[in-house]
Amino acid sequence: MYAKRISNIHYITSDIQLLDSLLSSGLNWVQLRIKDANTSTVIKEAVNIVALCKQYGATCIINDYPEIVLEVGAHGVHLGLTDMKVADARKLLGDQAIIGGTCNTPLDILYQHEQGADYVGVGPYRFTETKKNLSPILGLEGYQRCVEFCQNNNIHIPMIAIGGIVPTDVPALVNLGLHGIAVSSVIRKNTQPLEVLEQFQSSFNLLNVK
Repeated sequence: MYAKRISNIHYITSDIQLLDSLLSSGLNWVQLRIKDANTSTVIKEAVNIVALCKQYGATCIINDYPEIVLEVGAHGVHLGLTDMKVADARKLLGDQAIIGGTCNTPLDILYQHEQGADYVGVGPYRFTETKKNLSPILGLEGYQRCVEFCQNNNIHIPMIAIGGIVPTDVPALVNLGLHGIAVSSVIRKNTQPLEVLEQFQSSFNLLNVK
């Protein structure tokens, strides 16, 4: 039985490049996000990434495609606000699947929580070129509003910050009450990706975040 443990560092990628090195360096959560591609392309990449994640005991999440999660044996799915509803994905994938949902506002968090999401990706923190049609920037004040809303409404769900995050952002985000961060280009486009991953890992370790 797979335990639903939500990692502090979510690595978002569209391909298997760098993954072996990152996983061997302690990365334990991979989210495959491929936009504007046909289903067969997504399945082909997903099969390879799921197999590699299983070698390292890492969690593999597929963006947008619950059906592909079933086909390739991934651990779960991440859904945007315009994708299949979390509750419908739960019916398809079962209770053991990890299902995350995208959020930009406190009301989005309430919605995904009521739908039964296991975690929410909240952002963007700052501008990022990784995602098209970017939602309004949140910054620390936006995350503070989200955290306070959850506290006032007795909502207990891991919040993952996303959008242009660098290692030095981690302390402020964790101190606000966020569970973790999701990153992509800051690692993928860096000439020293393993060093950047280590910086993120060290930031969480120094804060004694489990």
